[in-house]
Amino acid sequence: MASGLVASDEPRSTDLEKQVAGVERAFARTMADRDHAAFESFLSEEAVFLSGTTARRGKRAVAAHWKGYFTEPDAPFSWEPETVSVLASGDLAISTGPVWNAEGKRTSTYTSIWKQEEPGVWRIVFDRGNKYCE
Repeated sequence: MASGLVASDEPRSTDLEKQVAGVERAFARTMADRDHAAFESFLSEEAVFLSGTTARRGKRAVAAHWKGYFTEPDAPFSWEPETVSVLASGDLAISTGPVWNAEGKRTSTYTSIWKQEEPGVWRIVFDRGNKYCE
């Protein structure tokens, strides 16, 4: 009986992973499209973005800091999901993947934690980038 539960959870998990990967791609597209308002719509009210030893806490603080990345006509960097995993509860997900600079060179790896705030609505609660080591 337990194996039946595992088997039935797997398709749900795969569906949610695809959903989160799609949300991550849409989030990344806000940078490419230079759409700060759309970027902000993906942030949870309690979002925490980590950079070095600095933590920006709350949607407003994160959005205000990231606004600087949207001022130029061309995006300074881009990213896409490589790995996505969702808790069995379906409430939290992790997404990781490469980050490239404007010239297309991989510079870092991001890790984002997403929370399903209501059915089908995922918002980012934690984000961190780490330097890429070749």
